[in-house]
Amino acid sequence: MLISLLTLGLAVVGFVWGRLRADVVALLALVVLAVSGVISTQEALSGFANPIVIMMVGLFVVGGAIFNTGLAKMLGARLLKLGGGNPTKLFLVVVLATGLIGGFVSNTGTVALMLPIVVSMAAASGSSASRFLMPLAFASSMGGMLTLIGTPPNLVIAEVWEEGGHEPLTMFSFLPAGALCLVAGTLLMIPLSRILIRKRSSSEEAGSTGRKTRSLSEIVDEYGLNDDLWRVTVPSTSPIAGLTLGNLALRKNYDLDVLELRTGEHSRRLLKNITQETPTASSTVDPGDVLFVRGPKEGVDQFATHYGLELDLNPEDARHNLRFYDIGVAEIVPMPDSPILKQTIAQLDFRNRFNVNVLGVRRGGVYITDDLASLAVRKNDVLLVQGTWKAIDALSEDTRRWVVLGQPLSEASKVTIDYKAPIAAVIMAAMILMLVLDLVPAVMTVIMAALAMVLTGCFRSVGDAYKTINWESIVLIAAMMPMSFALEKTGVSDAVSAALVTHLGSLGPHWLLAGLYFTTSLMTLFISNTATAVLMAPIAMQSAVAYGVNPLPMLFAVTLGASLCFASPFSTPPNALVMSAGQYTFTDYLKVGAPLQVILGVLMIFALPLIFPF
Repeated sequence: MLISLLTLGLAVVGFVWGRLRADVVALLALVVLAVSGVISTQEALSGFANPIVIMMVGLFVVGGAIFNTGLAKMLGARLLKLGGGNPTKLFLVVVLATGLIGGFVSNTGTVALMLPIVVSMAAASGSSASRFLMPLAFASSMGGMLTLIGTPPNLVIAEVWEEGGHEPLTMFSFLPAGALCLVAGTLLMIPLSRILIRKRSSSEEAGSTGRKTRSLSEIVDEYGLNDDLWRVTVPSTSPIAGLTLGNLALRKNYDLDVLELRTGEHSRRLLKNITQETPTASSTVDPGDVLFVRGPKEGVDQFATHYGLELDLNPEDARHNLRFYDIGVAEIVPMPDSPILKQTIAQLDFRNRFNVNVLGVRRGGVYITDDLASLAVRKNDVLLVQGTWKAIDALSEDTRRWVVLGQPLSEASKVTIDYKAPIAAVIMAAMILMLVLDLVPAVMTVIMAALAMVLTGCFRSVGDAYKTINWESIVLIAAMMPMSFALEKTGVSDAVSAALVTHLGSLGPHWLLAGLYFTTSLMTLFISNTATAVLMAPIAMQSAVAYGVNPLPMLFAVTLGASLCFASPFSTPPNALVMSAGQYTFTDYLKVGAPLQVILGVLMIFALPLIFPF
């Protein structure tokens, strides 16, 4: 028992100290318990095979796909619209929406779905995401109290209640207590969350002094590439179909340059794929293809009329802007002794030698995009090149000639595959439906959804899917789960719960209710909420029967204490899920979560006997 308590105490000190990452502290505690013989090796590693941990991995992938396809940005814009630009109203929309979803979907699943949406919404509104993410996790737990299926502890007390010979609890028996929790918790979090925004805003301000990274779209706008960019669609009736770009001689005949050849954009299939091709003389134009060309309006008009093409006449439309699914752009700076200096763009022949096109040159504060062929490269010039992400990445290996600004493959991974948003939405909706209907085990539902996201192309590669997993959160939860084995095997859990209930119970039913709530709440800081509910529910039932009072408020005190645990990042998976994204420390949870947990507890101690009389 002593080793377990010392290990637990040192782990808490490590979390609060913050010098070591939380997952490292959890692993150190795990090793101490295993090496000292308090728990077996199998018990020590059991957390890594726990269905909750596996489900968290799958949910990270699903959430990553929601981000990667731009679906998060779309849904975030909807929330932003509902918020009407008012920060408090926006906060209420996020928290209440999360709470309502949490009543029917597991709190872990709710947070994983809402997290990318809320981050996108915060970015669009210029708000600090940290103000929303911790309340998001807390709201999912409070929302779980709305229904029987909202959280596992609800099912645990329902089973104990029924085993005691009472009528089964219905789906919405939990609604009065859950609604009170959600409303009161939401109102309390409005002022408490300001602690987080003040903390984050100062750090963000400090970080903003560094060099601002420009997005790909900002680079394109900076060079003015969209100013004379035209989008031309090839209908099936056009005589251009089947010809190569070399046959067309667009530069010679119309003073036009083809920047991109896009295929599949007009497909009406849900599982459509859009491919981009860097144009070459041998590139063939097929019906349905889209050409993005640069040049004068007169030239593109003549080209469209000659070949019966569909010209989009609204150059301000977002569809005209260059997209970066397969093709990207990057800036390169020649080395001081580079052999490309003093050579013209035509002589360098970037297209054939390096599979990229030169779109513009930045010389001092001047951007040159016309008549590039005869332009000689000078020292300190910056060349804007376009090509496949692979070709651009290959340029970065030639450090003798130039330096590529930024990381091409990293930039490619940030580009949203927005034409996959519909399929991501369908998969997400199907996952939610299956979780609500409980057709298959929740962990298998999430794994199937994650696989579907990968197989339908919502990620560029399987590697990108793995990159969305926050391994710090996974290891933290998995390593802390075996702590429950240690506390139970050494008798710590039984001793604490029995002692508190015995001493407080002698003071009356309200004190017994308080003892059950806060004992459960304390134990859930270190043991999973389901395990705590399993341990405490029979004690609550027996104590109520011995007192001759209604056991239902006592059982509700257990499920509330087990579910409303906010003072620690590892007490519930939702708390851990938002820790990294919100850049929270252990003390952040103490500052915001602990007061919320205590105040809600006091409120429910007085409210439960009114909802379910003794």
